[in-house]
Amino acid sequence: MTIVTDRTAKLRLHAALLDDTASRLGMDLQEAAIRGALKFEEISDAVLRCTTCSEPEACAHWLKEEGAVVAAPHYCRNTKLLKRLQRAE
Repeated sequence: MTIVTDRTAKLRLHAALLDDTASRLGMDLQEAAIRGALKFEEISDAVLRCTTCSEPEACAHWLKEEGAVVAAPHYCRNTKLLKRLQRAE
């Protein structure tokens, strides 16, 4: 059970990092999916990509910073997806 719990916690952490990153960039992933700009499977794939990132602590710190941002951090594994969604806004 510990393995499942650890995996679940990791998925939840990265789902939150992805959602918060999108929000910080002025996007709502769920709304994008409802509009058809994003497939629900793409959200799952993006979370899985996020779990392979070696910089989750840096990402969490970036999310807490003040000020406007126009792009995800350079190390973000979902930069391509987030840029596409920004253009669709």
